[in-house]
Amino acid sequence: MNSHVKTELAPIPFIDVASQRARLGTRIDEAVARVLDHCRFVNGPEVTELEQKLAAFAGAKHAIACSSGTDALALLLMAWGVKPGDAVFCPAFTFCATAEVVPWVGATPVFVDVLDDTFNMDPASLEAAIKVAVAKGLNPKVVIPVDLFGQPADMDAIEPIARAHGLKILCDTAQGFGATWNGRRTGSFGDASATSFFPAKPLGCFGDGGAVFTDDDELVTVLKSLREHGQGVDKYENVRIGMTGRLDTIQAAILLEKLTIFEDEIAARQRVADRYNAALADVAVVPAVDPRATSVWAQYTIRLPHGVRDGLAAALQKEGVPTAVYYRIPMHRQPAYAQYPAAGNGLPVCERLAGEVISLPMHAYLDEAAQDRVIAAVRRALAG
Repeated sequence: MNSHVKTELAPIPFIDVASQRARLGTRIDEAVARVLDHCRFVNGPEVTELEQKLAAFAGAKHAIACSSGTDALALLLMAWGVKPGDAVFCPAFTFCATAEVVPWVGATPVFVDVLDDTFNMDPASLEAAIKVAVAKGLNPKVVIPVDLFGQPADMDAIEPIARAHGLKILCDTAQGFGATWNGRRTGSFGDASATSFFPAKPLGCFGDGGAVFTDDDELVTVLKSLREHGQGVDKYENVRIGMTGRLDTIQAAILLEKLTIFEDEIAARQRVADRYNAALADVAVVPAVDPRATSVWAQYTIRLPHGVRDGLAAALQKEGVPTAVYYRIPMHRQPAYAQYPAAGNGLPVCERLAGEVISLPMHAYLDEAAQDRVIAAVRRALAG
């Protein structure tokens, strides 16, 4: 009698932290319990251990754990003495944190266009943005390439431009930690790198967290002072203006456990991306990964003709398939940032992408049955 009743399928998680939690099981509980037992909730031994293991993983000399990816960026600008009159170059197609930290130190963000295929900083647009900054009387100081959606920026092209203009390179690998460029892990490029451990990131904790990577011994000393209120010999001697930028010991303990399965999860994400690419390439523009790079697939983002995206999202939602749009408004069009300069061509690629991109569920625990549901739903919606 009920043979024609349609079975309601459970919604697919966009990012599945719960399955990862189940996989790690009691290891997370035991790691947290150890911190609860020793009660060193700030700067406990797990923080130092995590910093050592993160540095080894990334191939950097030092890792400095901190309170968030945003604070990681800010700590570096503070450590380098970035100040009013300085220009800091940021892609406009990114999360706001990349540019947000620049006005914190009184400097001026200058927005740069991105490449049509990888969505990462366009080196030619960076050159144009530097000219704009100089024409406005600004001092070019720092460039912040972003490893968007999990793929590293083109460091082969960006590094020579930065060196030619005397720019510090601050790699924002909040979405790209664990990826590679020419066989080197992110976190090992530029003058320093910053990453985020926000729960939705490929390597995420159970709250806010971040880290800075660098090979510069002197910079490490300044960063550690800045994250502790600018302390000198102890916290009651303040030798510079700082912040409270520490990573909680409990979060470090959780990250230590997650780091043990991270490479396996990166491989699983790649398998999902490969199946998506093979099944969707004839109905959408699927992500392109530079042959010099590997991606950690922080997002799986397709492109569709203008006007198609919202209909696809609505159709998928009815089938229990969530989507998200990163980013609907590029940074240079955001109300809080519209007064800042941009490369001279109006950033046409950022503006075009903002109307075309949509992200599908992507995580290491998306099994083939769930992938097939996503693929079938996308193909049905686009065929209609």
